[in-house]
Amino acid sequence: MEHSNELKERYLTPGDIEENARRLIPEAAERGPAFDISRAALLILDMQAFFLDKESHAVVPDATAIVPALCDLARRFREAGRPVLMTRHSNSDDDAGMIRTWWKDILEPGSSAAALEPTLEELSAVVVDKAQYDAFHETALEEILRDSGTEQVVVTGVMTHLCVETTARSAFVRGFAVFVPADGTATYNRKFHAASMLNLSHGVASVVTCSGLIATMETKRI
Repeated sequence: MEHSNELKERYLTPGDIEENARRLIPEAAERGPAFDISRAALLILDMQAFFLDKESHAVVPDATAIVPALCDLARRFREAGRPVLMTRHSNSDDDAGMIRTWWKDILEPGSSAAALEPTLEELSAVVVDKAQYDAFHETALEEILRDSGTEQVVVTGVMTHLCVETTARSAFVRGFAVFVPADGTATYNRKFHAASMLNLSHGVASVVTCSGLIATMETKRI
């Protein structure tokens, strides 16, 4: 399976990103628990040069468009004293597994393509290295979340239908309440994104917006 440019489109554009994202939120998407910043952690998946650099064959067209909202969320979490974690995906021949079969190449550890988005990295307290779509698979992520008293996880980053959706499901199985901002994640095209939002909202995660989460934080302060 290749990173075909025929699959790619812009569907979340700066300036009207939230409006476009709201069209991707299914009806009754917020069926889960109420968001509580005091029990939550922000997880930002794989915001790396491999997916953000327009010269990369794996670039996600709208990955850069979600950076401002993620920065805003990260600052709010930091202000609230809650964890902000970034994942950094990379693979060796030993840990690639089926990723090597499905994709024609791998993201090598320490390469320039594996570098994290600088602004988000500055706002992150913890970086978790991972080798599979699931950020919990053979990583310290769950231990870090448990140690910080986290019961709710906001899952953001790239790609919506692969690492984001897989990690959201894995968090659910582990007993975390999951929130996925429709304007806080991106993938190759609208169809992939919409399908993930629909599937996750049916029984895994509350599909929200970044501004909606922030508004809830502000309400808690009053």
